[in-house]
Amino acid sequence: MQKTSQSSPSRRPDNTAYKQQQLPACRVQLTASRVLLCFFATGLSCLAMGIVLLLSAKGIQEVEINYTETCADCAALRENADNFDKECSCSIPFNIPQAMQGDVYMFYKLYGFYQNLYQYVLSRSNIQLVGTDVKHTDGCDPFATLNGTPIAPCGAIANSMFNDTIILSYNFNSSEDIKVPMLNQGIAWWTDKYVKFQNPSFNDLPSAFEGTVKPPSWSQPAYELDADTPENNGFTNDAFIVWMRTAAFPTFKKLYRRLHRTQHFTEGLPAGSYSLHITYNFPVTKFHGEKSVVLSTLTWSGGSSLFLGLAYTVTGAVTWLAFFSMMAVYVTMEKRI
Repeated sequence: MQKTSQSSPSRRPDNTAYKQQQLPACRVQLTASRVLLCFFATGLSCLAMGIVLLLSAKGIQEVEINYTETCADCAALRENADNFDKECSCSIPFNIPQAMQGDVYMFYKLYGFYQNLYQYVLSRSNIQLVGTDVKHTDGCDPFATLNGTPIAPCGAIANSMFNDTIILSYNFNSSEDIKVPMLNQGIAWWTDKYVKFQNPSFNDLPSAFEGTVKPPSWSQPAYELDADTPENNGFTNDAFIVWMRTAAFPTFKKLYRRLHRTQHFTEGLPAGSYSLHITYNFPVTKFHGEKSVVLSTLTWSGGSSLFLGLAYTVTGAVTWLAFFSMMAVYVTMEKRI
């Protein structure tokens, strides 16, 4: 009888340390002392970071001026849509008790404005905003076209852009009002300014927007947003870019201007009397909202929000509570043994 040769299975892995799972490995031995040490170190680091962040936030100087009621006459005028072309202004005096040293930033703050609504957030055309096709309005409903003509920029976010004009004046020597120099550029995120928002590749910006119309709530087209700085127009306008980054909560503030540190303001804003001259355009009373101007300094950790510091502090406290609880259990069990 003829014997048949037995061949090795064709799918057997090669006889190597890797394929035969014979590589050296390290197995962590989690003893009680090591676990307790990890909890103690984690809690200590979180508490330390939380305290540092809280102290940093407390060191920020901030002044908020709510002008909802002060400009009530202008608010009533804006509630009537027939008065959209009538200008209304108001002035608000206030005092800065302590000099605001260093860089100072001006924010506008809105209360009760929900930028986080699902349909509102989606009402935009990213293809249009990067300058690829200025007439692309897919997804911009209900502000896609006006009488059959594409809107640029389209969408509900762009149409509702904050458009109050805010001018800050300093009462110098109690006799002369000096306009505080503020910069309207350099307030947007770099990635937004140079990646997500681009103007159409035309030498003449008005020609690039030919065949489109401005949003219904705007007083001028996108290529005339900044008459003083031609390069700050169109989709790359800093104020427009800041507004298009939607907020997560109904109460939010957005950067409006930053102090130009020159003349009397090289060290920041000196203590004294100031006034805000506001051209009131953005209505808020219909949705029971409010508006404020916020002057603030910043630190390495950001603004005056205490959330991050409190989050670290609470995490550290909870971790330490777990550490002491496990320590008590461990000591009790050791005594029994």
